Amino acid sequence: MATTRSASRTARAEVRCSSPEDVAPSGLAVDDEKLAVMAKALGHPTRVKIVRLLAARSACVTGDLVAELPLAQSTVSEHLRILREAGLIQGEIEGPRTSYCVNREGLAALQRAVSSL
Repeated sequence: MATTRSASRTARAEVRCSSPEDVAPSGLAVDDEKLAVMAKALGHPTRVKIVRLLAARSACVTGDLVAELPLAQSTVSEHLRILREAGLIQGEIEGPRTSYCVNREGLAALQRAVSSL
């Protein structure tokens, strides 16, 4: 869930990163189109690695990921955008940086959708 900051500050969405204990399974359904978007987002080895890195931590800023991946900042940012739009990760704006974490509800929905195939 994203809450929008005041219009005077920024139009970007802010999301509180949650720990696994904070998220209860919500039973969110994933239709075929959403499942395809999620699967496509995980269709690149770098994006799988990013999800694994984020899952191993409670939160991570983009700079930390860049240090662990042999990619340019802009490339990592593009991968993060794709994962965020697919609902697999979420970000929290912290000043000039964005802290990313896995979206546990999104991953749980993906798991349910795949297991229903």
